Amino acid sequence: MSGAGNREQVFPTRMTLGVMKGKLKGAQTGHSLLKRKSEALTKRFRDITKRIDDAKRKMGRVMQTAAFSLAEVSYATGGNIGFQVQESISNNARFKVKSRQENVSGVYLPQFEADINESINDFKMTGLGRGGQQIQKAREVYSKSVETLVDLASLQTAFVILDDVIKVTNRRVNAIEHVIIPRTENTISYINSELDELDREEFYRLKKVQEKKQIATAAADALMAAKKLKEEQDRLNELEKHEIDDVEKLVVKDEVVKEEESEVNTKANDDDNTDLVNETEGDVIF
Repeated sequence: MSGAGNREQVFPTRMTLGVMKGKLKGAQTGHSLLKRKSEALTKRFRDITKRIDDAKRKMGRVMQTAAFSLAEVSYATGGNIGFQVQESISNNARFKVKSRQENVSGVYLPQFEADINESINDFKMTGLGRGGQQIQKAREVYSKSVETLVDLASLQTAFVILDDVIKVTNRRVNAIEHVIIPRTENTISYINSELDELDREEFYRLKKVQEKKQIATAAADALMAAKKLKEEQDRLNELEKHEIDDVEKLVVKDEVVKEEESEVNTKANDDDNTDLVNETEGDVIF
């Protein structure tokens, strides 16, 4: 079979052609949708990348400030206050992380949000003797650093998810654009060529059948014409024969009439001669 390139192995029929055209249209629509999805995800990915860069820079500044605050607390209290902080922690968490999902072109991205309960104050008695102001400042700075860390974690998680989804979407777009659509178009071209060839064969067959019918009709017409010509010739011959017979009969009749007239004339002459002889004899006798 012709056209056995990069195409699907199908039987060339008009039904298959309709199916392949529908498949091509679906592939083109899917390619368009996936392309737009990839563009939207890429735009969001770039935005998240920029926000991650800003969050990391902010995280560096906040952690630097937090480290100085912790150094100030250590200097003000004159030692390690880790044991006092552990003793001041209650069973209820003051800082909580809530999560929700954001739909971006069919991709659900987790979003983490910091929830701070201001009514809970675990460090109200810490640093009561000395260094209380530095401890409160360090608490606020570290709370801000945790909030920044939660935002960074949310952005980093969305970054990883979007990176994987964009890779998968781009692979699908490339597969549809460079594999499925060309193969389907080649299949449609192959089916069209085969159907055109079948149409040409059918047209040639019908033409040959019509030509044979015309030849047979012409032969029958020629035979009929020859038969009619022969019948006409026979009729003319028959008429000519009858005319010859009539002429011969007329000739014979004319000859008979002439003979009869000759006989009549001869008889009349004989009668005249007889009368003349009798008159002559009478005269002599007289």
